[in-house]
This record gives sequence, C-alpha cells and structure tokens, in this order.
Amino acid sequence: MVRITESLIRQRAEHNNCEIFSLEEISLHQQEIERIEYIDKWCRDLKIIYFQNNLIPKIGKMNLHLTKFEENVSRLKKLEYLNLALNNIERIENLDGCEFLKKLDLTVNFVGELTSVELLKVNVQLEELFLVGNPCYEFDGYRKYVIAVLPQLKWLDGKEISRSEQIQALQDFPVVQQRILEQQAAYILKRTKEKDHQQNFEEKEINEKNGKWKENPNSNGHCSPEIHNALPAQGKNIGSKQFNRKDDEGLREANEDEVNRKFWEEPSYYTPESRLETHRYIEKMRKSKEKDKNPRKQKPHQVLITSEGRVLNVNEPKIDFTLTDDEENNQFILDLAVYRYLDTSLLDIDVQPTYICVMVKGKAFQLVLQEEVNPDSSSAQRSQTTGHLLVTMPKAQEIIRPKPKSKITAQPLNSTNLHPDVARNIGDLVQKKRGIGNMEQLKYLRSIKKIQEKPSKSGSLKENEIALANNVNENPNVFYKYIKRKRILRDKIGPLEDWSRWLCMEPEELEENNSMY
Repeated sequence: MVRITESLIRQRAEHNNCEIFSLEEISLHQQEIERIEYIDKWCRDLKIIYFQNNLIPKIGKMNLHLTKFEENVSRLKKLEYLNLALNNIERIENLDGCEFLKKLDLTVNFVGELTSVELLKVNVQLEELFLVGNPCYEFDGYRKYVIAVLPQLKWLDGKEISRSEQIQALQDFPVVQQRILEQQAAYILKRTKEKDHQQNFEEKEINEKNGKWKENPNSNGHCSPEIHNALPAQGKNIGSKQFNRKDDEGLREANEDEVNRKFWEEPSYYTPESRLETHRYIEKMRKSKEKDKNPRKQKPHQVLITSEGRVLNVNEPKIDFTLTDDEENNQFILDLAVYRYLDTSLLDIDVQPTYICVMVKGKAFQLVLQEEVNPDSSSAQRSQTTGHLLVTMPKAQEIIRPKPKSKITAQPLNSTNLHPDVARNIGDLVQKKRGIGNMEQLKYLRSIKKIQEKPSKSGSLKENEIALANNVNENPNVFYKYIKRKRILRDKIGPLEDWSRWLCMEPEELEENNSMY
C-alpha cells in the first residue's frame, strides 16, 4: 500500500519547482494509492487532480470515532477537475465543498448506488460527468435518471445533453426513478452477499493456516447459486479471481507456472475485493520474481593490500588519471579526472610514502608510486572549472645538482685592469719580443689576467706569480713554462682582441677579426 506523503507530492510537483503550497495541478495516477489523505491540507489551491488507476475505495478518509470524513477533497474549494477512473469507488460522496467543480470522471469503478448522484446537485458548476463501466451504467433508465437529477449537466459519458432530452427525462422521471430504485436494491443485496462470502472465505483461509477449519456442507468455497443468478452476465470476469488456496503447504511445493495457471483460469466475480486481491497477488509474484532474478549477492571486499604486504593498483570508480614525474622540481603530480559536480566532501585522500589512495564516494582509487615521496609536504587542489583533483607529492630523496655557472661579461683588456708592475713588464715584453704574434700576445695577456684575478690559496703563491712576471726579461723560459702549465686548451677559437683592444666573443666578430691579419 502506497501512502500519500509530502515527498511524493513534491516529486510530482517538479513543474512547480517542487513547491506544494501553490500547486494547482497534480498527477498521482498508477501509484497503487488506497486512501486519499493530507492533500487537502498541503495543496489547498489545487484545480486539477489525476487519481486514475489506483485502489481508492472512498472519496475521503473516514474518522471512525466521529463517524465523518475528516480528510477529503471536499475542502478543495478551487477544484475544477477530478479524475478517479479505474478505482474501487462504490458511492459518490463528499464533493459538496467543491464549489467550482466542472468535470468529474468515475469511469470503470463500482458505483452501484445511482441515487448517490443526487449529492452532486450542490455542485452547480458541474458540466461533465463520466460513469461508464460502473454497475449503475447497466441500469435501465440510467441516462434519463441522471439527466433529470442533475439539470446543470451539459455532457454525460462523453455525449452532449440536448434540451429535448432534458425535457423528456423530467417527464419520465417518476417512472424511471421507481425502476432505478428496484434495480439498485437488487444490486445492494447482491453486494451484501458478496461481502459475506468474502468474509467467510477470509476466515476459512485463516483457519486453514491454523488447522482449525471444518468443511461446511452448504459451502464448497465457490459462490452460491443465489449470488450466481443475481449477477448479470457482464459481472463475471475471467481475467481476475479470488485466489482459492486449498493448501498453503501444497502451494509452496507446486510449480510457479501451475499456481499462475490456476489463479488466472478459475472464474471469479469482478468486485472491489477481487480487484484488490488480484493486485496484491500480482505484486507478490512480481517481488518473488525480482528476488529470484536478482538475488542479493554480497560484493567481495576489494583488496587494497595483500596479506604479504604488497600494495595493489586499484581503480574502482573507473576514472581517468595522469601521473607525471616532474624531474625538474623533483616531485610527482597526479591529475585525477574526478566528476565535475562531485562534492569535495565525498573525497578522501591518503598519501603514503610508496602509494596514494583516494576514496571517491566510497570507492577506492589506489596507485603505487615508483619512488618514495614525502607525505607531509604533499598538497591537493581541486579545479573549479573541470573538477579535476591535482595532488603534488615531493620526492623523499633530493637530487644534488651542480650550481649554475655565473655569466662573466667580457670587458676590454687594458693596462688599467692589471697590476701596475705586471702592466709595465708586459709593455716591456711586447716591445722586446716583436716576433710573438697577436695570438701569443693575447694568450699571454689572458694568462696574466687570470693570475691576477684568481684568488690565491695563500699569499706566497700570488707573490711568486708576480715575481715570475717581473723577472720575465731575465728568465723568460721559466715564465712561459709556468704559463703553458696553466693554459686551458679549447676546441674553439676565441675570444680575440680587436684593434680597439676589446675582446670579441661572437662568431661573426671573430671571423672579421681574423680576416684583418
């Protein structure tokens, strides 16, 4: 049994932004509802209600203590259209408060008390009424009686009511009314016997389960001949029956197909009770099939770490990812393509020295790392546009890299850059050693500058080098031998000194400088 709840009404009010206080139209069809309740308290502005194809027996909820309807559609003052087709309603009632009701649909119900339509006289706005498929529809004089009782009607069962038809119905009303009352009394008597038989059958079923049932010689479990003769031909329905359970234990052992065949082939009468029981039987069979078709299988627990302690790679949420080894910054970068609109509270990140584990809505994503990382220095960020999760994990072992070489700007080599004594000796050497070329002179100048600029390990080394430079005239072999030992061989030529005594560094300048000699 399905109850009318606030969540159900809000679910059916999507067209109104799930707001129920201002709701004007709602569709609750095919919900297996057996009672109308709460709707008059939550949605007072309703104008259109669809209740077709449910199991509603009455228009309202009866208060057994006060013997009156405490919750019903009568409190919906603005209601204009009420659809209660394909339900179990036997009597028209509790609609006197619907002042603006224009259309009422009771197609295929169990309305047998045709005189109950007189309660619709107060609904002066009522223009359309549908009673097709009800027991009263088969009464002789049904249409004339309804037209005479409800003069405000314009359409009855989808057919327009003409003025002449209204006049004829009013003229024949006394005779038609007497005929209707007789047929109605016969129907009420038949329904009373059907209810007694149903109650008898339920008691028998309960006693059979308890093992206390004694067979009544006047009852064989089927309808009596009186009830059978009282029913019209169209009252029989082979498609639905009251389930005749002879032995509860035998039914459990019987084949399911055999049980279904017996249920659907044995005849029964079309009553509200049989319709309700048929519905419950179908629902029971459906649940049993679903249970057999989809047995509950406990999913095996996902193993993240084996008993031997080996960490496994797991991707339960089945999401894309990219692991980048950033060697320049000595770190790993994990880009996890998390769902864009997933709430961040559903993510749980656990960084370990050898692996990372991310829980996405309770599903584990685990990845083994190639090198150990530092969990304390790791960080995680979430993209606001794509929703991706970016985890940065610095490596535990740092890489020792050489310091970058400082760039030395070329400066012109002149006498002001050198020590005064060195510059004076170099000038004398250049004048005396005319046979030394420009290249030799340049190398010599560089060597002297290198000796001058290079920080000495001790003061005596610097003094020795200056002494060699000062005594180059007296002992040139020792000086040049020392210079050759300090010389660095290069694969490329340069830099060279141009005519203005500036050093040339670029290839074009070196080529032009060489062309001049």
